[in-house]
Amino acid sequence: MRSQITCIVASAWFGVLVASRLTGIPTVPFESASDASYTISSIETIIVDSQFASARNEKGETLIPPTLHEFATTFADDLQSSLGIKVDVTLAIEPSPNSIFLTLGDEADYVDAAGVETSEGYSLSVSSAGITITGASPLGAFWGTRTILQQVILGDGTMPYGTTQDAPGWGIRGMALDAARHFYPESFIIEMCSYMSFFKQNTFQLHLSDNLNVNTNLYTTERSLELYARFRLWSDSNDVAGLNKYKNESYTREQFDNIQSACAARGVTVLSEIEAPGHALVIVQWKPELGLSTDLSLLNISHPETIPTMKTIWKTFLPWFHTKTVHIGADEYTAEVSEYNRFVNEMSVYINQESQKDIRTWGTFPPHPEYDNVYENVSVQHWEFFEDNPYYDYIMNKYSVLNSDDAYYVVNKWSASYPQKVNISRTFHGNPATRGLWYPNIFDQNNATNNPPKANPLVLGAVAPLWNDYGANASVYSEAYYAWKEGIPALADKQWGGDLAESEFPSVLSALHPYIPAQDLEKSIQSKTSTIFNYNFSSVKKNNTIADLSGNAYDASTTCKLATNGSLAISPSCSLKTPLGSKGRDYTLKLTLRVDELMANTDATLISGPDSALMLTPNITLFTEGNYYRLNSTIPLSTWVELSLIGRGTQTFARITPVESAVADVYPNGTAGVEEEFLTTIGVLGEFFVWASIAIEAPLSLIGGAGSGWEGELAMLSLSSEA
Repeated sequence: MRSQITCIVASAWFGVLVASRLTGIPTVPFESASDASYTISSIETIIVDSQFASARNEKGETLIPPTLHEFATTFADDLQSSLGIKVDVTLAIEPSPNSIFLTLGDEADYVDAAGVETSEGYSLSVSSAGITITGASPLGAFWGTRTILQQVILGDGTMPYGTTQDAPGWGIRGMALDAARHFYPESFIIEMCSYMSFFKQNTFQLHLSDNLNVNTNLYTTERSLELYARFRLWSDSNDVAGLNKYKNESYTREQFDNIQSACAARGVTVLSEIEAPGHALVIVQWKPELGLSTDLSLLNISHPETIPTMKTIWKTFLPWFHTKTVHIGADEYTAEVSEYNRFVNEMSVYINQESQKDIRTWGTFPPHPEYDNVYENVSVQHWEFFEDNPYYDYIMNKYSVLNSDDAYYVVNKWSASYPQKVNISRTFHGNPATRGLWYPNIFDQNNATNNPPKANPLVLGAVAPLWNDYGANASVYSEAYYAWKEGIPALADKQWGGDLAESEFPSVLSALHPYIPAQDLEKSIQSKTSTIFNYNFSSVKKNNTIADLSGNAYDASTTCKLATNGSLAISPSCSLKTPLGSKGRDYTLKLTLRVDELMANTDATLISGPDSALMLTPNITLFTEGNYYRLNSTIPLSTWVELSLIGRGTQTFARITPVESAVADVYPNGTAGVEEEFLTTIGVLGEFFVWASIAIEAPLSLIGGAGSGWEGELAMLSLSSEA
């Protein structure tokens, strides 16, 4: 691939003329030294400047920042996993030939869009001797390693000779995930941090408590108190006993520590949000006396136990949060303004006294002369102009503001007003005043007078949220990733201050995507051809191995016996195991089988994996994330069929095809060979239902075994990447 250097205009805030740039995500200002380039395979070692090996970035938001040496080790792991280049990490006081040297410089050399020093800046020098990264801090040096990875990928293993001095325009750059109305496992969050980090995003906001909408026009008090509402942190403390009733879909202290540490290892801070006094039904379900009578999702702040209860919750969980700022929610509260402001201020003082942490709220009640307003040290997350005007209401009154304008909202899986993917085009066609590009200081893409200048230091940055307004059954984990797959890099470029063009974006992302380290969010499987595995059972080796006939060597193993016709006899007392777990989008999983008996008529598992299970309940069913998605069809007993599970983009189907020609009578209404789609039913505000497609991963791990609930025979099992 040719070098990605392109001429551009001067950088907006580095203070020097930048005559060229490297196309990446985000783009990188670059001064080319010559037409030559350095071949990354020539690198023999990563050298960490021994003077700074133990240095940490103390100026970022995380309280658990990695050292320069730890970041270097992560970089070495990425070089091997993404590019197949294995190098050691050593310590020395200077670089050696054919090394990547990581050191630290003067933070004053790096400024953001407001001209304020930033610890996330870095310099990069590439010559025939090797590569040197000089960070304003260890985190800045780590962002430099992301530039190297990207440019080597885009440059076919080479990087052009030259230098850069690069820094982010804004300090907070990232995404927010509603993990309250849809639980996401620890591994998913960590992999999302890896994905974000590759594009130099540094903040992952986790919304940890919320509820389905309390429709006061339709729901009785009893119905409201039964609605889906969750608090996602699990503590054994008696002080919060009963607040969380669902340990299996919560984060323990150990798990949450691991999430924060794993994300921090890649430069991403996990910002925790516990929502109150609005969106607080889970707290009212715990203590009904605290609910506002007109809307049980709102806390009655005037109740003498409301603020003490919230202080108890925060006292329990503050030690869990390894950040300088925490988020108390405070969104969409529609009751008394003065009580709301009192709540926010009391919580601000309490949390700061307990932990020295600052707080953030969603923009709800802007400052007004008639009230004792929210303290100016409370930062505000703007989302909609009917709540506030971020520039005139907050920034002009000396409040710091984080831009989460709902132009970049996603509501998973359905919404009457918001899209199901990040609106990419807005980042490239936002406002003529910014050359058609959006940046975090752009709050209003239609009226430029509502936007502060880039140089305003009270603009903290931008975070784009994904909400699960319609609950846990509406989507699966991976659908959050796909909603963000293009959105994260598109936003990341502008959050950093890059100027990637819309015409450049698709090809650059396509080239980079296969190499993003430390994640497999698409559940991909390497294969030489479209056939990923193929098993028949004409012979089973003495060691109970079943050869994979695809050529990929995904050999399976079994404890089941061969039947007389060469098929495998399946029962709960034996099993077939493959070396694979799940396959993401675009697949066809085929099972040629005969089910002779269902011991568990409503709960028989044909094949299972870590993300899903294909079941008979007795209808053909996919079970995933605690939810059942059923078809109208079932499998006729004592009849050979080919059952195909098909994942095609955002949809999932099943098809039953008879193997024997004389069995048409068991397929009424011509259903044989017809695809049926698995759908989810989404309830909207208690008023109506919406049917929507759902993209469920194929289960690949296990057939038979204890609890499988059926007996029969399996003649063939195959998986293809074609759908």
